[in-house]
Amino acid sequence: MTGTDPDRGTGPGSQEEPGPSPERAPSRAEEQAAARARIVQQQTWVDLQVRRAMERGDFDDLPGAGRPIEGLGSEHDPDWWLKGLIERERVVVLPPSVELRKEDAGLEDHLDTLNTEGQVREHLEDFNSRVIAARYRLPEGPPLITMPRDVDVEVAAWQERRAARRLDRGLDQLDRRTGPDQPRRRWWQRPRRR
Repeated sequence: MTGTDPDRGTGPGSQEEPGPSPERAPSRAEEQAAARARIVQQQTWVDLQVRRAMERGDFDDLPGAGRPIEGLGSEHDPDWWLKGLIERERVVVLPPSVELRKEDAGLEDHLDTLNTEGQVREHLEDFNSRVIAARYRLPEGPPLITMPRDVDVEVAAWQERRAARRLDRGLDQLDRRTGPDQPRRRWWQRPRRR
């Protein structure tokens, strides 16, 4: 309602500022004042909760009590969290040449854990692609002396090692089941268990 109200003394020529009405939105200054009041009230509530906890003794037996906080007084390091993660998890980052050399040394043992020829070929092709990619990059650390492996030769060697393991395992199982002097029994010749 715009216009004059003779009883209240408000209108276009009136000196009084009307109070907040439901139709008028609060001004920016009023919003800021309300936000400051909420922050102060929240701070006093938090301080009250901390004070009550201290009186109850909730903070008495905390680990590190009486010792300075680690790294608090040193200069600012933007990678502090990364360095802390490396220390906690004991992460070791090797240059690609050293990592590939280490992987090359244990490659046959890893290949022996794979079950199919396809998995062996896939792993060897991945290894060879990483060796070739490392050769084209600028050297990071010691020189790269690891050479790509011939996939067909390695697969043949893997098959020979696998056949030898199976033969050894089969002979061991045969010796355990029948003994050295007894012939091997077939499944239909074995006594039934009840």
